[in-house]
Order: sequence, then structure tokens, then C-alpha cells
Amino acid sequence: MMPTSSTPDPALHSPGLSWSGTVDYGPGPLHAPTSVAALQALVAGSTRLRALGTRHSFSEVAASDGPLVTLTAMPPEIEIDTEASTVRVYAGVRYGELAVAAHAAGLALPNMGSLPHISVGGASATGTHGSGNRSRSLASSVREIELVTAGGDLLTLSRDADPEVFDGAVLSLGTLGIVTHLTLDLVPAAPMRQTVHLDFPAERMDEGSLAEMLGAGASVSLFHHWDGHIAQAWVKQRLSEDTDEDTALPEHWLGGRRASGPVHPLPGMPADFCTDQTGEPGPAHERLPHFRLEFTPSSGEEIQSEYFVPRERISEALAAVMPLGERIRPLLHASEVRTVAADELWLSPAQHRESACVHFTWKQLPAEVAALLPEIEERLAPFAPRPHWGKVFALDPQVVQAQYPDLERFRALRDRLDPVRVFRNEYVDRLLGA
Repeated sequence: MMPTSSTPDPALHSPGLSWSGTVDYGPGPLHAPTSVAALQALVAGSTRLRALGTRHSFSEVAASDGPLVTLTAMPPEIEIDTEASTVRVYAGVRYGELAVAAHAAGLALPNMGSLPHISVGGASATGTHGSGNRSRSLASSVREIELVTAGGDLLTLSRDADPEVFDGAVLSLGTLGIVTHLTLDLVPAAPMRQTVHLDFPAERMDEGSLAEMLGAGASVSLFHHWDGHIAQAWVKQRLSEDTDEDTALPEHWLGGRRASGPVHPLPGMPADFCTDQTGEPGPAHERLPHFRLEFTPSSGEEIQSEYFVPRERISEALAAVMPLGERIRPLLHASEVRTVAADELWLSPAQHRESACVHFTWKQLPAEVAALLPEIEERLAPFAPRPHWGKVFALDPQVVQAQYPDLERFRALRDRLDPVRVFRNEYVDRLLGA
């Protein structure tokens, strides 16, 4: 039912730039409703509207030449059901804040991204992920969403009640409506430890060694600089009866050596912002992310690209790109390899495929990065790369679309929920089809 009244819109101003400063979200205005009813009234009166999260995307997935909306003025609701091991949150809650509340209730998130600063709604909509052979994308933990659709109606969709469309609705790039609340699965809290090993020899770039590294913990990140070896392995082990990770890694492991002190994944950056690397057990939310919630991890002067490839072919994929190393390194801060378990979400880059991610954190040199990406993508082409929706890539839209067997089902769902394309922008029109 359409709302008959609403709280006045408290903010109408320019949306500004992304966290990195590389994406201009458009002229606005930017609306900030303070209630669901106010949001419904806003949507009902709009012919165009896009939602902004915490502005950590490097692509133009949220940019628009029309009005935008932020949910930052909404009540920061976190409702934990300890019996069901679930939590209902408003979409603007940051993962770090949610994880602290869950821990206080004896529960934890199944996984977290490297940044705890990102919002639950934005991360779910764009397929953001952490790392771990058994860990799926963050959106896979969502079991119910509440969203305002194009006519201003409030719609609830759940994994149990709406199985025919739910896998298409969670990760939707903001095209189906404005998500107001999400309900997520939680798991029992268990302590974790994190250690870092450095300077692995070049022979450890083979498939077996990489598989052993990436399987050494609940979450593993490998950092390198396209010079033929892994520079850092961040291993996060969960200490519970359900894992075999109780034994800490030795000081010398697979030819790498334990770091003598805290390190940052980007050379030259202070490690003050990073989570504990001493190997001491602690709460999962203080080990799973690379960075601490109370700090901004860096200045944001970077660009990111990332491609999902079949996990069993990660060594081949890295070897294919390695000849470009001399051209990559001058533009690069660091590269990261992570893994993501397969899921069923229609627009997930890990759909139906156990995946490894080839990630680049570039210096803020957009023209030079844009010129090099097509060559990187050409070398990754034999591995059917799927780009991260929230990061920069140059792949032809038809190549991207061919990677998603349920795209037509998604288009049909979009036609049903937003037939007049209130929630469109140039990015989704180009990549998903108008």
C-alpha cells in the first residue's frame, strides 16, 4: 500500500565522489529519508532513482545522471535472533558494526570482506566477498530482503518463501528496488588467529603450492607484485571443533618465513590500521578483515580491478598474465589472490564455480590502467573471467553477459519489479541490457 504521508527529506545536496575520489556519482540531488515511509513516498514520486552505499565501489555501478538516495539517516537497526541464529539489519549498517553486535550475542558472521567499513546492503548488491575455500560471497548469507519497488510498495522476499526468484533478488546491482532491510544467517562465535608469512620462493607459484597456501585457513589472502613469487600470505585460522586449524603454522612454511612484526599489504604503508597478526586468538571480527573498523585503511588514492577464474586454474591464470609484469608493476600498489566458494546467485561472479580471484590494487592512474586492462583481460580470456561488479574492468558487455546463464531469468524479474526502469543507470543498461 502506498504511504499517505512521510517524514520530510532532511538532505538534498550533491552526491560527491567515491571513497577513492575516482567516481563522480553525478549531479544529484542526493536524498536522505529518515524512515521507510519517507523512502516509499520518494520512490513513488520518482521516475529515476539510484541508491548509494558507503561509496567504496570503484566502478560506476551506483553513479547516475539522475537523483540518488542514501539510507544513512535511517534508524541503525540491528535485531539479533539468538534462537534462529539470524540478524535483521537496515541496509546501511556496516559489517564491522554488525559483527560487534553479533559477537556480544555469542554469534558471528560466516565471513567478512577485507574492509569492515562497507555496508551490508551495498556489499550484497554488488557481490562483494571475503576469502576462503568454503566461504561464499557475502550476499550468500542473506536469507531475506525488504525493498521498496518502483511504485513505492514495500516487498519482502525470502530464501524459504520465494525460492523461484530469491537467488536473483539478493545480488541485483540495485536494479530491482531500494533495499531497506536484510536478514542474514549467523554462526556460533569462535576465536580466530591471524599470521603473515613473507617471501615465498618462485617455485611455490605452482598449482599444488598455491592450493596448499589457499587451503591453510578459513580465510587466506596472497599478495604479490607480478614478479614471479608470493610476497605475503595472510592466513586466518578459525579455532573450533568444526575445523582442523588448531595447529598454528610453523615459523618457516612452504619456503616463506613468519613476519617478525605487523605488515601492511601495500608496500610502504604503516600497519597501524591492520588487524592483529600476532597469532593470538581473538574475536573473528578482529581477525577476518585486513583492516580495523576504527581506522580508515588508506588515503583511498587507488583503483581496483578483480576477475573471478576457476579455482583449479589459478596458477595457469597467474602465469598467463605474468609476462605483463614489467608493465603492471609501475602502475601497481599490490595484487591479491583470494578464493570464493560457489553459490547459486544469478549475478554472482562465483555462480556455479569454485573461484579464485585475480585482484589488482592500482595507483590512481586511470588512463594508464584503462589502457592496460584490455591486455590483461585478453590473457585471462581462456579462463572465462568474471569481473567484480564494483571494480574497474574493460570487458565487452556481451562477453560479460555470456558468463551468466540466468541472465534472462534476471531480466524477467527486473521487468516484473521495475518495468519502467526507475532504478536504471548507464552502467546497468550497458552491462545487463536496458
